[in-house]
Amino acid sequence: MKIHELNAEEALSRLQSGPRGLSADQAAKRLLEFGPNQVVRARGESVLWQFTREFIHFFALILWLAACLAFWAHFQDPGQGMATLGFAIVGVIVVNGVFSFWQVYRAERALAALEKLLPHQVKVQRGGVFLQIPVAGLVPGDVVSLEGGDLVPADCRLIEAFGVRVNAATVTGESLPLARDAHPCTDATFLHSRNVLLAGTTVVSGTGRAVVCATGDRTEFGKIAQLTQTIRHASFPLQRDIAFLSRVLALLAAVLGVVFFLIGLTIPLSFTQNLLFAIGIIVANVPEGLLPTVTLALAMGAQRMARRNVVIRHLPAVETLGSATVICTDKTGTLTENRMHVRSLYVAGAMVGVESSAELAALAGRHPEFFAALRLCQNLKETGEKGERAFLGDPTEVALAEFAAQVTSADAAVSRIDEVPFDSDRRRMCTLYRTPQGLLLYAKGALESLLSLCTEVETGTDRCAMTPEWRSRLLETQGTMAQDGLRVLAVACRRVDEGYDRDHLEEELVLTGLVGLDDPPRDEVPEAVRLCRQAGIRVIMITGDHPQTATAVARRIGLATSDAPAVITGDRLERMSNIELQLALDTPEILFARIAADQKMQIVRVLQQKGETVAVTGDGVNDAPALRQADIGIAMGVTGTDVARETADMVLTDDNFASIVAAIEEGRAVFENIRKFLTYILSSNIPELIPYLAYVLFRIPLPLTIIQILAVDLGTDMLPALALGAELPSASVMQRPPRALGQRLLDAGLLARAYGFLGLLEAAAALAAFFYVLVSAGWKYGQPMPPHDPMFPVYLQATTACLSAIVVMQIVNVYLCRSDRESVFTSSLWSNRLIVVGIGAEILLILAIDYTPWGNLFFGTAPIGWHVWMFVIPFAVGMLVLEEFRKGIARKLTNAMPLDNAEGRI
Repeated sequence: MKIHELNAEEALSRLQSGPRGLSADQAAKRLLEFGPNQVVRARGESVLWQFTREFIHFFALILWLAACLAFWAHFQDPGQGMATLGFAIVGVIVVNGVFSFWQVYRAERALAALEKLLPHQVKVQRGGVFLQIPVAGLVPGDVVSLEGGDLVPADCRLIEAFGVRVNAATVTGESLPLARDAHPCTDATFLHSRNVLLAGTTVVSGTGRAVVCATGDRTEFGKIAQLTQTIRHASFPLQRDIAFLSRVLALLAAVLGVVFFLIGLTIPLSFTQNLLFAIGIIVANVPEGLLPTVTLALAMGAQRMARRNVVIRHLPAVETLGSATVICTDKTGTLTENRMHVRSLYVAGAMVGVESSAELAALAGRHPEFFAALRLCQNLKETGEKGERAFLGDPTEVALAEFAAQVTSADAAVSRIDEVPFDSDRRRMCTLYRTPQGLLLYAKGALESLLSLCTEVETGTDRCAMTPEWRSRLLETQGTMAQDGLRVLAVACRRVDEGYDRDHLEEELVLTGLVGLDDPPRDEVPEAVRLCRQAGIRVIMITGDHPQTATAVARRIGLATSDAPAVITGDRLERMSNIELQLALDTPEILFARIAADQKMQIVRVLQQKGETVAVTGDGVNDAPALRQADIGIAMGVTGTDVARETADMVLTDDNFASIVAAIEEGRAVFENIRKFLTYILSSNIPELIPYLAYVLFRIPLPLTIIQILAVDLGTDMLPALALGAELPSASVMQRPPRALGQRLLDAGLLARAYGFLGLLEAAAALAAFFYVLVSAGWKYGQPMPPHDPMFPVYLQATTACLSAIVVMQIVNVYLCRSDRESVFTSSLWSNRLIVVGIGAEILLILAIDYTPWGNLFFGTAPIGWHVWMFVIPFAVGMLVLEEFRKGIARKLTNAMPLDNAEGRI
């Protein structure tokens, strides 16, 4: 037999202990054998490795390679600006790596401030003497003393219990306090046995003694924590996208370098010059600004989420939440307030609303015993100062006492003289008070438990006998209230004579009414669920609560709208195969109740097998495996355990489901913004590349130097690109379905727009400006312009014109890239102030490069006349007109096909 199936004496004997506990020598020996009472955590990543990792991921390695090539090219042919480019690339890697590490470090610091630990001290009996010892010193066989408010330090088997109730939500998912006693239990598993206290749960009321039967990793708490650490978290979708993007861009740069090298072999260039030229092509096509721009966009999204009560632990999780297709959410504390409230009353034969204070006050005047029972039949600790009363203890009793306190006042002349405590067999409790009217007994509990003890029932004006008709009426009323998800309690009272017989206290009671309580949904949740439906995100409730309670809450928040939503319990799920579960998940409305930790993880895994991107919420140790398995785990910051928070990718500081929806909006905006600035920075690659192509193929002077390319990539383009990363979510972002699983940041449509359209228009403007300056000065085709030639200053002006034209085109392009479909005129040019600041900085920088001595010296430029700027402006206007025409066609095609097919295709 298992320990919970034995009586208290047999349980102590099985653990080779006794009522007086272990001796000091026994405890010391067992501590050496079993180890300290703490969960051994898997060794995490060191701070040094976390820091190093920011510098060695794939895209960073590409940049390191580009920097090495630049330095090698400088060594072979100094004076071409390649060393400057190399140092600039190294600077980008360092700044980005430090910034990324700092963001993660800050998130961890914010998370640490939320952590709640298991108790540090515990009262243990050793050799018959009670001692306070550190929790880590507990061993199997120790006898511990616990009372209301204590956290359970290890898995224990009760040997004495007086009105003990526990909140086991962190381990089992049950939201309501559970009664516990010391009697043998043969009809339940160890996890759900009524004589077992589990590590990490809380004693909400009563007192008791228990013998420790498991410590550390052997507890249910420890087993779940260890299971969590064995699950390997898959990489985030954005990380996979960036890796794919890195490979594409690296391959593209390498192919272009090889092609240009082969082209160079056909013209009279030395091998070294040709190789250096190919290296320049490769480096020019590596978007050095991409990495810091992505990182900063994620960081900005994380900061906006923080303002909306979401702490991001891993930056890529910002975007992952935006791509979620399913949210598996807990009920208690996330969808609901995690606080019991009185929602309805049945008094004097009629249902009574609780919204009107005046009506309640009048009711209390007519039926004082009913409200007195709510206020006095409890075991609460009352606190508060300056007239502010607060109650600590069982959440149900707190709700009843607070409700009664709103309409009645405490009577100083009332004193408690006796109590018959609650236990799980009787399912009721009674308290006896001495009042000015004499001795009064108040009782509350399950209706079925009190009905057999009641001989009368209070009606509208008097009392009448408890007839079979009244019994049926009360049971029918209870059923109606229970269908609404309410926890129904019956309330009764009686007068007691002096010299009463305690064994006959609970007799001839008068039933005064019924009270219905629930943990109401948060006010914001129904709207948040509606937004999820509108955004194509499926919400599935997975709870440890009763199916009836889960269904009622689902109806109230709009999660269940049909007459019969599918409800799968843990027992039924245990008998289902993964294929059956996969088919069941196709049901439009489905809820899971009485679900265990491994089952929640199983549901998440099957959803992922169906191709879903799954977000999971949780607060307890039992939720940690599912949080780890999910594409993104979301822990509760207020009620969550430290295990859940350490496992999750993000933490809700207000435990509110509505905050998840707000974070999804931000996450979707991040993905859109990355695509926007990706389009923007890739567009400038073509006007940087084509001048090289023209230089090789047509033997013209080089229109743009390496150092001038650097001025664009890491200079003028940076701030406007970052400003695109800070764009706020568009009004329609939550009216579209999540992005398709196969949709990438870099796809054919984005490349076609950036390289084949916007980039070509910019290249045409840049080369036109270059030749405009040369031809205006009398240059003839084929005329060389070495540094000692009189025409060389004109050549410097021509490269300056080419560079300036790219900047002018990019100023217009930043507004074009704010949307790939909507007209630039649909939003205010000033709505994103960072774009305005970025353009201002871009203009100041290009003016400094063109018209200051240090800018001319460092970037190889020369001042150009105003007529050059006027020559470029029509090209910018032309690009605006052509892009608006393209967007108009794209909108028409999008409206002509289903949205999920049109998304991202044009």
